[in-house]
Amino acid sequence: MQKSQVICKALIVAVVMALMGASFVPQARAEDHWVATWAASPQSARFVFPRMRPATPPPGAQPNGNPPPAPIFPAPPTINNQTVRMIVHTSIGGHRVCVQFSNAFGTTPLEIGAAHIALHDKDSGIVAGSDRPLTFSGRSSFSIPPAAEVLSDPLEFDVPKLGDLVISVFIPSEASTPTVHLTGLHTTYISQAGDFTGASSISDPKTMELWYWVSAVDVEAPSKSGVIVAFGDSITDGATSTVNTNRSWPSQLAERLAANQSTSDVAVINEGISGNRLLNDGAGVSALARFDRDVLSQPGVKWLIVLEGINDIGIGNLPGAEPPDTVTADDLIAAHKQIIERAHMHGIKVIGATLTPYVGATYATEKGEAMREAVNNWMRTSHAYDAVVDFDAAVHDPANPEQIRAAFNIRDHLHPNDEGYKAMASAVDLSLFK
Repeated sequence: MQKSQVICKALIVAVVMALMGASFVPQARAEDHWVATWAASPQSARFVFPRMRPATPPPGAQPNGNPPPAPIFPAPPTINNQTVRMIVHTSIGGHRVCVQFSNAFGTTPLEIGAAHIALHDKDSGIVAGSDRPLTFSGRSSFSIPPAAEVLSDPLEFDVPKLGDLVISVFIPSEASTPTVHLTGLHTTYISQAGDFTGASSISDPKTMELWYWVSAVDVEAPSKSGVIVAFGDSITDGATSTVNTNRSWPSQLAERLAANQSTSDVAVINEGISGNRLLNDGAGVSALARFDRDVLSQPGVKWLIVLEGINDIGIGNLPGAEPPDTVTADDLIAAHKQIIERAHMHGIKVIGATLTPYVGATYATEKGEAMREAVNNWMRTSHAYDAVVDFDAAVHDPANPEQIRAAFNIRDHLHPNDEGYKAMASAVDLSLFK
């Protein structure tokens, strides 16, 4: 063979190898075991609580007319040529990671210019040397169509158990209808103009307490690992827990699981939405409507804890409430049965959580309290659920079981404080997950 032919073949091989290297994209394999270690349910900032028609319409109002719905969260700022840096708290760890991003409520494609993951230091800072860029089908930038989600490529990255990750996203063009999670339990940092995804910290940021676009973090874990989905409303969401301290009941449950050798590989993800209802939309689509997305689609889910219904009861019994907001205890029980059946069809064990006390809350009524007690009694006695966690017993006042214990009442006779959330987490029997 002539020398020129040898050189030519060598060049061809080099070019082919280079092209193969350039096009190689790490992928999750069917034999890999992925589990979600953190999640937040996507919602639209445009969702609101329905405002009930007053019993006596004000002068000039239509007798049967409803005033416009009332927003319960301030509108998040529009992101345009800015970096959003968010902190998420893991439950279990792993050595490979994927991040899910959602444009579920966007009306136009979401352009992600760059996204990075790192370990959290403090405030907006990252641990030196921990920053890694994320890719999407091998690309550093990606466009997410309306109503769609994307998953980043698997990345070799040591995800700590019960640790804080930093996810930074650069949005090069205006994203005016963002998909968010409105009850962010960690501070989010919004930069001035520019791409700061790899920066050690964000200078002069605007801060918010919500998450933009990021809907889950998944890790490759041992085959025995599994996920508990905490499915509920603001009490599950941790709306009144102390920000940046991981004191919601799902977070405190994750700490108990991690400290117990037989459950140390069990993850907990929080799919609560403040203001959520079983049967009707409000500050988030109804529990029945989001069940497939927030429960069935989560990798590694084995157990489900359901705490839903108090907002259906409270809103449905306010003066002026009309169908479809008005519901009965039988309606709520039927909805719970639907959740149980759908979960069982996918091999998921379902744990019912009794509805916590709410007498003294602004939407509490005698009729509503009777409904709450009827739903709880059905949970405790029907054996429809695989198991029951008695959150009601964990937080009610022994001297007045219709009310939350004074030491746990943060402000509104409905939502517990950090100690109340701890009592709820402590009420969960860990042997359910061995």
